[in-house]
Amino acid sequence: MHICLLSTEIFAWGKYGGYGRATRMIGRELAKRGIKVSALIPLRAGQNRVEDLDGIQVFGYDIKNIRETINIFKDCQADIYHSEEPSSATYLVQLFHPDKKHIVTFRDTKLLSDWITEFRLPSLSKFQVFSNWLFEDNVLVHKAVRNADRCYVAANLLKIRAEKKYRLAHEPQLLPTPIFVPTKVQKAKEATVCYLARWDRRKRPVRIIDLAKAFPSVRFIIMGVGRNKKFDQELRWQMNNISNLEVIGFINQFESDQLSEILSKSWVLINTAAREGLPNAFLEACAYQCAILSEVDPDGFASNYGFCSKGSDYITGLKYLLEENRWQKLGNIGYEYVKKVYEMNNAIDQHIQVYNKLIEN
Repeated sequence: MHICLLSTEIFAWGKYGGYGRATRMIGRELAKRGIKVSALIPLRAGQNRVEDLDGIQVFGYDIKNIRETINIFKDCQADIYHSEEPSSATYLVQLFHPDKKHIVTFRDTKLLSDWITEFRLPSLSKFQVFSNWLFEDNVLVHKAVRNADRCYVAANLLKIRAEKKYRLAHEPQLLPTPIFVPTKVQKAKEATVCYLARWDRRKRPVRIIDLAKAFPSVRFIIMGVGRNKKFDQELRWQMNNISNLEVIGFINQFESDQLSEILSKSWVLINTAAREGLPNAFLEACAYQCAILSEVDPDGFASNYGFCSKGSDYITGLKYLLEENRWQKLGNIGYEYVKKVYEMNNAIDQHIQVYNKLIEN
């Protein structure tokens, strides 16, 4: 069996978002089980046309070079093409391989209001957001989604959203993202909260600074890096001389155990984004028994396993979680849920079952 994963990124070569993390994790775990895995990914700086990454054969294409891109898509022969969020690549593989099987997993189905938020708070520039919209949300992409053999979601909140947006015949079912769940964690003795996200404007990381100043006895650990260099530098300058705020920066979780160590000792994960799908950081934090403090509440992760800070009131939320060690009970509840639904082997087993059924049919 040969699986080809399609995504707008993979966790390497300067792109470290949620789609990329999920794509690399799924590909790596499938390859470990002896399944042939390839990936079609937009070419990034420092990336060769063909790379081997954790047993995944990664083909990089430059969408501006139409002829070369067409050849790459034609030459990549697989039994099943699995899109980790639909894009124009989903349409192209169906065009060149109509007799093969095609799957779509919706990871962050964006409505018009979501694109407006992205445009208002761009990671790099408004032109970049417009380019993403053209590549990911055009009429051909919608057609390809409806023509797919199977559609799934990575979060329950996307079921109705994706069904309505793409006019699907059936509500897509959950196909969980694989998450490593440790058997034991060692929490810090002192109150410790962490932030894990890109330092993009949409993520609003500046709010962590005000929160750290409001809780001088709490240790804050902030992880991430900004795609916009100027915005990144401004944040670092504002974080200077805050004694209880530790800036770690970017961590490559595929090459280091540092992320696991930080999540293991953290009590609370804070998310300050203006909008989200279901962040991988929520799943990873719950796997390490952290409570969630967030204004966005995908699949009820903040309200069920922490505190949903309506109106950006993170101060009230953090006080609530720290009082009487509420974070501990809520973090344990989140841990049990993630272990049941998203645990690595269970999630990969479900992927393989989907693939086998498609091939049998």
